[in-house]
Amino acid sequence: MDVLMLSRLQFAMATMFHFIFVPLTLGLSIMVAIMETMYVRTKKDIYLRMTKFWGKLFVINFVLGIVTGITLEFQFGTNWSRYSEYVGDIFGSLLAIEATVAFFMESTFLAAWIFGWKKLSPKMHAACIWIVAIASNISAVWIILANGWMQNPVGYVMRNGRAELESFTEVITNPFAWGQFFHNGFAAFMVASFFVMGVSAYHLLRKNEVEFFSKSFKMGLIVAFIFSILVAAQGHHHAQTVAKMQPEKLAAMEALWDDAPDGAPMYLLAMPDEKNEKNSIEFLGLPGALSFLAFNDFNAPVKGLKSWSKEDRPPVTITFVAFRIMVGLGTLFPLLAIWGWRNREKLTENKLYLRIMLYAIPLPYIATWAGWAVAEVGRQPWIVYGMMKTSDAVSPIATSQVAFSFIALTTLYTLLGACEIYLLAKFARKGPEPIKA
Repeated sequence: MDVLMLSRLQFAMATMFHFIFVPLTLGLSIMVAIMETMYVRTKKDIYLRMTKFWGKLFVINFVLGIVTGITLEFQFGTNWSRYSEYVGDIFGSLLAIEATVAFFMESTFLAAWIFGWKKLSPKMHAACIWIVAIASNISAVWIILANGWMQNPVGYVMRNGRAELESFTEVITNPFAWGQFFHNGFAAFMVASFFVMGVSAYHLLRKNEVEFFSKSFKMGLIVAFIFSILVAAQGHHHAQTVAKMQPEKLAAMEALWDDAPDGAPMYLLAMPDEKNEKNSIEFLGLPGALSFLAFNDFNAPVKGLKSWSKEDRPPVTITFVAFRIMVGLGTLFPLLAIWGWRNREKLTENKLYLRIMLYAIPLPYIATWAGWAVAEVGRQPWIVYGMMKTSDAVSPIATSQVAFSFIALTTLYTLLGACEIYLLAKFARKGPEPIKA
């Protein structure tokens, strides 16, 4: 492998691993804040126990997320220095705001929340976790604004051979980025809700702390029901944005090879054959369906992959399969939520459903990974869409250096991942502790 491929693999590995922690942090922080607010309002011990139990799992996830996030950002200087030199005036400013404002805010108030149980009033203590939750999501805003700029570069001017910031307002109001943020944010609530329901299902199957975990499960169920609908609706809206701004990504998502000037069909079963520039399988085509979903018009023209040269096309198979994994799981989530809602008053009697929800914990993670694979792989060969190709962004370093760092980071992340799973499983199985007098 060359430097480019190793750097791409290393960044992909680090990003996907980091994204184990991010969505759970974003969603679970809000849910823990709601739990503590309910305790402050009602003074019921069960909500205090819920806050402490789920809060402990949140803190474990948060801490490990910080470690993986820091090493991820260093790669822009080590592996992608030409990219940093070319667009650092814009990309770097967004990451700097995230680090100096949101990150320090969430870290500071999380420390106050962890150590302030007996030092702060209940209202002030609850305010701390709300600030952590809000700051965490603000942090996500700045990071996704940076990624959204890579997807749809705006507000810049080319000067002295590099992109320089011209309109900060355009950058922070980038419609592509905000579509990404809401889709990602709604997905984060899906990850958190399924995590809460899965852990609760584990204890309900064992008839352990039934009242506690029934309340926890129902809270997760409400969140899952609401956001499974929102993430699907917003995902459809964002896909229409992609169709307009990144047409080759749309073509790869649907493995559409030839132009469809009078409306493009959608096949319920297809399999791309990139080598021969066709689909080896096409079954159950719905005439005009792709045109309608993308442009609200059954007869809207859609460009096929052959409209672009091979070197300007994204990898089709990965984008195509990842998109279907995301959509398939996104269809499953509301069905599971509806099933649970219909049986919410007799959860302990429906052991099949509880077992399914226990083993369903990884599914929202897989859906978010697939979604990011569509976003990032589908943008290739561009690192900044239409401006800079990924092959031009890699650092001029030796292959052996990247190989070493790739092996070292993979080893480190494997250890951190094992640590995360061990700690979460240990404290999740242990269950809530009694309230000390």
